[in-house]
Amino acid sequence: MSESKNWYAVYTRPRWEKKLAGILTRSKIENYCPLNRVNRQWSDRKKATLEPLFTSCVFVRVDEAEHEKLKKVSGVINMLYWLGKPVVINSSEIMMIKNMLYEYTDIKLEKRPICLNDKVNFFEKTFAKLQGQEASGLKTRTMVALLPSLGYLMIAEVEIGNVKVIESDFSNIRKLNN
Repeated sequence: MSESKNWYAVYTRPRWEKKLAGILTRSKIENYCPLNRVNRQWSDRKKATLEPLFTSCVFVRVDEAEHEKLKKVSGVINMLYWLGKPVVINSSEIMMIKNMLYEYTDIKLEKRPICLNDKVNFFEKTFAKLQGQEASGLKTRTMVALLPSLGYLMIAEVEIGNVKVIESDFSNIRKLNN
């Protein structure tokens, strides 16, 4: 495998994400179509489905020489560009997406202006950041993963029973006792 290969995002025809991933795989082009497990409610039943996390988008790992070949693949509209160049997506962000989708369901995306040099804190094996503070009566916590290359936040609700406190701040308790 070449070290000059990078991850890029390609725009697909509408609702062609899974189909394009299959075409790319058959063409021996490394790709990743993030699929989100979503619980859907119909009038007579609930069903878990796999839906593309990013609408009209599939990630590919290619070198620069393969860009033109990639644009000719059926279903590819174009690559995602920024300032006239294809956006290179950090491998750690692809791993973060994979890990988050493995760990959580019903993930939501939120478009946010995130700078590559922003300082953030991560924890857990999914590198997700816990938002919020401990409060009685909470049933869920929000896990947020930052994707600066794409300008998105991945947001998942986590059952409070699945969250372990790894460090407590007892300063408020001390104030109450004084």
